[in-house]
Amino acid sequence: MDMNDMILVSVDDHLCEPPHMFDAHLPKKWADEAPKLIRTDEGNDVWTFNKAVIPNVGLNAVAGRPKEEYGIEPTCFEEMRPGCYDIDERIKDMNAGGVLGSMCFPSFPGFAGRLFAAHPDKEFSADLIRAYNDWHIDEWCGSYPGRFIPMALPMIWSADECAAEVRRVAEKGCHSMTFTENPVPLGEPSFHDEYWNPLWEALVDCDTVLSIHLGSSGQLVVTAPDAPMDVMIQMQPMNISTAAADLLWSTLPRRYPKLKIALSEGGTGWVPYFMDRADKTYDMHHLWTGQDFGDMLPSEVFRRNFLTCFISDPVGVALRHEIGINNICWEMDYPHSDSNWPHAPEELAEVFVGVPDDEINRITHLNAMDWFCYDPFAVLDPADCTVGALRVAAGDHDVSERSLSTGRYESGGGASLIDFAAKAAGR
Repeated sequence: MDMNDMILVSVDDHLCEPPHMFDAHLPKKWADEAPKLIRTDEGNDVWTFNKAVIPNVGLNAVAGRPKEEYGIEPTCFEEMRPGCYDIDERIKDMNAGGVLGSMCFPSFPGFAGRLFAAHPDKEFSADLIRAYNDWHIDEWCGSYPGRFIPMALPMIWSADECAAEVRRVAEKGCHSMTFTENPVPLGEPSFHDEYWNPLWEALVDCDTVLSIHLGSSGQLVVTAPDAPMDVMIQMQPMNISTAAADLLWSTLPRRYPKLKIALSEGGTGWVPYFMDRADKTYDMHHLWTGQDFGDMLPSEVFRRNFLTCFISDPVGVALRHEIGINNICWEMDYPHSDSNWPHAPEELAEVFVGVPDDEINRITHLNAMDWFCYDPFAVLDPADCTVGALRVAAGDHDVSERSLSTGRYESGGGASLIDFAAKAAGR
């Protein structure tokens, strides 16, 4: 397939929430307690909430920066590409990168909304979750129909409230709910506890995907306190494989065979060994551990219930038939440090050499459409959705690397941050 004919839908991107996001959605009685963005004396933009300070960490928003400037230091909005937080600029960046669709995980609330869940007043927490979800669905995704797969935060402190939110947002067209890879560190029952049954039932009823992102429990695989940062970065996919094992060996996918579970930012190359090891474990040990997969193997259950995704994974693509063509999606991870924006099409063209067109289409967009109830072609002409067409639409949008030494970005495509917030609030 010619690179320019590909249609790319990313099932794992991120956004840096803008300062106005709660203005139109949170009940006014919480105005004084709502999360607020402030500028520190050091010039960093941080969120304040529940007596905590949450910075915009550098690695969360390095799109367009040279690699030597990556880091974990706090940043301000003017040090980010405006596409990190401004929906209009995000669309320009997507077009320039040849990307049709995107599903965006949150930043400062945590991937599973654990920051909001930690507040002692659960009425307030619930209103925050609903406000965030309404902003994300109605404003971020709703501003450009067909360009985004909406995603909701969970009310992770209550299975019943979480289930109710699944049903509420499904009525708004949202069929993805982000969730922790392990509820236990958050003080909640494990995946092996039937406490969560109302949530699983709601997900199945609403055809909604349980989208699990690594690090959402607040824990990452770290070998030693003095280990180099590179160890943690390389080991990140192991967090997802741990969650996959926990979920696979729970009775959850067997009790709810139509439940859909997406594993985000974990890659795919490890999956064939994971499935082989699961089948071997079952064969050798199920008679004494009591596991019963009926007439299926664990690997077959995995292929039925789990979706994996990759950024640029030549090993995973080479082993795609072992994984399952219908179980693989593509992700871009914009604007994080693993992202290959704006050159994803070029990298994918190299990875896809020798792959049939129908399999490329499955991986680049059709699987995402099927799993997440996403149909961009209901509102957009497919001819306008290709890499080539989107890049033509981007025109002369600047995607060149920009060092902080050459000056800061201007927020919102040329406006001050205050002007940007006013413009966005009046959308």
